[in-house]
Amino acid sequence: MPEPEVLCLGEAMVLVAPAPGERLATARGAALGVAGAESTVAQYLSDLGHRTAWASRVGADPLGERVLAEIARSGVDVGHVERDRSAPTGVYFKDPSPEGTRVHYYRTGSAASRMTAASLDRLPLSTARLVHLSGVTPALSDGCAGMSTALFERARAAGVSCSFDVNYRAALWSTRQAAGPLLALARQADVVFVGLDEAQHVWGAETGEQVRELVGPGVCVVVKNADVGATHFPAGGGPGVFVPASPVEVVEPVGAGDAFAAGYLSAWLRGAGPADRLGLGHRLAAFALGSVGDHADATALRAAEAAR
Repeated sequence: MPEPEVLCLGEAMVLVAPAPGERLATARGAALGVAGAESTVAQYLSDLGHRTAWASRVGADPLGERVLAEIARSGVDVGHVERDRSAPTGVYFKDPSPEGTRVHYYRTGSAASRMTAASLDRLPLSTARLVHLSGVTPALSDGCAGMSTALFERARAAGVSCSFDVNYRAALWSTRQAAGPLLALARQADVVFVGLDEAQHVWGAETGEQVRELVGPGVCVVVKNADVGATHFPAGGGPGVFVPASPVEVVEPVGAGDAFAAGYLSAWLRGAGPADRLGLGHRLAAFALGSVGDHADATALRAAEAAR
């Protein structure tokens, strides 16, 4: 395959979910899917017409094969994924309830958690335009944390732009553990995505302006405020650009943040301005919110966006 325009790096897992309206404790059957922050961004970018690769590590097991096949079906290059014969592919379970959906992870010791900086040696970093990472990856292990830092160091040394979605997950680490490493990675990136709620929770930043001040002037910071909208703060200072989110009926909230990042990055890769980047981010997120699963085939949006 041609060298990728965008390289996304992180863990993807098999998702197990009971039928709608059922709970894990009593369900008689379940559906299998595939989910992962960076792989979902890769899939949506591929849907929108970008040459995209996803790099990771999976077990040399049937679940690993399922992960690879599912992501490859979206047109994403999975040729840089390593198979590990001594560690399993990660799995997680959804448990829906009237109070909300709880998620149960079984990823400790997974193949992806065994990635290290040495995993970067075989990746086409120097030929990509953009690398994308989320805050899930450094939380998986010390090796993954070191790899995350090295990824941005090597990419920037090669003149490749870096995108980082803070994506804090309380199930993986505490705010005390996460605050410093997530901020350090944000300061290494060219573009940072962060929800205002997670910035408040992890860093104590109460406003978008405080988030920008904390991350620093050299980074473009995109602050998402749930269904209110999102604000783009340019690198180097200057006023923020706010674009409201359109009302949407939510079928499943999981994956919307990754869809937003993919929409924003797609517009950025095509040279669009801040308002258009945020607009495409909102439209792709709205599409994801109306679908079940982390990724829903969004190729139909490609022609619609081209006609705008």
